[in-house]
Amino acid sequence: MSIKREILPLVKSLCQDVEYEVRTCMCRQLEHVAQGIGTELTKTVVLPELVELARDEGSSVRLAAFETLVNLLEMFDADDRSQTVLPLVKSFCEKSYKADESILVSLSFHLGKLCNGLYGIFTPEQHLRFLEFYKKLCTLGLQQENGHNDNQLQLQTLEQEKKYISVRKNCAYNFPAMIVFVDPKNFHLELYSTFFCLCHDPEVVVRYTMAMGFYEVAKLLNSGVYTIHKELVTLLQDESLEVLDALVGHLPEILELMTNGGENSGSESKLLSVPDLIPALTTAEQRAATSLKWRTHEKLLQKYACLPHIISSDQIYYRFLHRMLTIILTNNVLPVQKAAARTLCVYLRYNRKQEQRHEVIQKLIEQLGQGKSYWNRLRFLDTCEFIMELFSKSFFCKYFFLPVLELTHDPVANVRMKLCYLLPKVKSTLKIPADKLLLQQLELCIRKLLCQEKDKDVLTIVKRTVLELDRMEISVDGFQKRFYENDLLDQEKERQELLLLEMEQLEKEKQQNEGRSTNVSDKMFEKKRRDSKTSSALSKNVPLSFPGSSSGTSTGKEGKKSKLVRSQSFSTQALHPKYSNIDKCPNRSTVTGYTSVSGMGKSSVLSFSDDSFRTRSTGNNGNTTFPSSSSLATSRSSANSADQKNNGNKESQSRKMSIKNRKSNP
Repeated sequence: MSIKREILPLVKSLCQDVEYEVRTCMCRQLEHVAQGIGTELTKTVVLPELVELARDEGSSVRLAAFETLVNLLEMFDADDRSQTVLPLVKSFCEKSYKADESILVSLSFHLGKLCNGLYGIFTPEQHLRFLEFYKKLCTLGLQQENGHNDNQLQLQTLEQEKKYISVRKNCAYNFPAMIVFVDPKNFHLELYSTFFCLCHDPEVVVRYTMAMGFYEVAKLLNSGVYTIHKELVTLLQDESLEVLDALVGHLPEILELMTNGGENSGSESKLLSVPDLIPALTTAEQRAATSLKWRTHEKLLQKYACLPHIISSDQIYYRFLHRMLTIILTNNVLPVQKAAARTLCVYLRYNRKQEQRHEVIQKLIEQLGQGKSYWNRLRFLDTCEFIMELFSKSFFCKYFFLPVLELTHDPVANVRMKLCYLLPKVKSTLKIPADKLLLQQLELCIRKLLCQEKDKDVLTIVKRTVLELDRMEISVDGFQKRFYENDLLDQEKERQELLLLEMEQLEKEKQQNEGRSTNVSDKMFEKKRRDSKTSSALSKNVPLSFPGSSSGTSTGKEGKKSKLVRSQSFSTQALHPKYSNIDKCPNRSTVTGYTSVSGMGKSSVLSFSDDSFRTRSTGNNGNTTFPSSSSLATSRSSANSADQKNNGNKESQSRKMSIKNRKSNP
């Protein structure tokens, strides 16, 4: 009661003060007063004051009244909204658009909240009216939409243009709210043209705001997100890096909605749903790389790690993977190099072709681990950290354990120092007793560092590392309680790696079966075609009354059948799975104590978890020899030639017998 008796009269008097600045300030405080006095007093005391202030002669007072009214919409019931607030808002919008452009900036900023707050009381005509008003604001100040000629544009002051830009920016900010207002199902019919104009607005700040809210728009459209894929490509190729930076923040979520949000969510239709996506992504990365804004480039590379879930493995390999390696080798900004290294490891993790994986691993070892620049060798150690994070322990030990240990002999102290910091993580990848030989190699390298290291700083770090390694416990094959969670995660990674190998093997067998069936069907068709030609020729040239002709024909058919059987047997032998996986002759290159990836033979096709084929030790590995493709080809050709000779002799004998029969029976 004291508030009603003492405070509210003071509020009323201040709202009617002779100074417009006092009225404006008091009007902005009415929101807090309403929250303190409750709904009933707000309807009886605050609302009438707001209505009067909304008709004030001062534009700043009217603006404050409008903003306070919008913020208090939730406190008014449906009757107050329809009978008091709605007519006031309608007249306010009309007057501000025609006469008072200073209020348009605030009006455009609150329009989304206003439309959704009054949504339940709009008639269809009022709904359409407010929607058209929003569309006009979206193109305010643009010559094509507002019908201004060149003379009118010249007369526009700089302040007016700034106001118009601010209005269009606020409209871009409110665009997701307006989608809710019209219903996402009606987006293409009602708002797509406006969305197109805002995404192509000549002002960077408007396009930046659209890029910031693009993810919200995509979420609201859901299955209809395919309708805005052209605008996604446009914003990715925008000339301003600020727009690209705003879009990249939610790029993985946007791309996932683009590829999986529609009805066609299969892997084969992913690229069809977003045409020109790959060129737009590559163009965006190249533009970021050539600019001085390395943070945008770093952010972009980090977000590109989502691409294995968006596009195919081959397209990543040919369009993005090698680009990441180039960035690691040539870029001069360390955060950008690390972002590229991690993204490259993600691409390698989800690559589905073993030959491509081996090629990338070989390049990492040769161009980074054995690179001439110490900077590249440092980046190799960073890449190995990401490998240990993303891959299983067996994968790291198979391909990268020994190349990492080789850097203990590096001539640059900084490389040896960084390696010492990494050694505890390297040791944690070992499992006993399977990796006993690798553990011996690690201990040997540490002893060499202790005995031969001349740099004082490196030697100090080596001694600390030795103490830390001595305290470490190596995991044993099988699960242990203290390493249970880590072992479980590692087992899951190894299972996924094996699954990729099995999928690759199944795809190869499928392709072989398809090729085998097509070859057999083609040969059968060719045989039938030849048989039909020979039979027609015999029927024309050879009289049917000749004795012995039937026997000669049957002998010839038997010879052809035997040829067909032999050719089919050789074709099936050539496509046998035993030989279908034979790689090119391995070129073994020994690299001071370990065998490089280029020297891997057929054992690399087997699973990562097979201990007998791991390249963890320096023993004899990959010495199993297979017949080369050339020797197989020569053996097959010699067998075919021998069969052709035998068949030729049989045919000549049959012809001689038929001639003798003709002479004996004149």
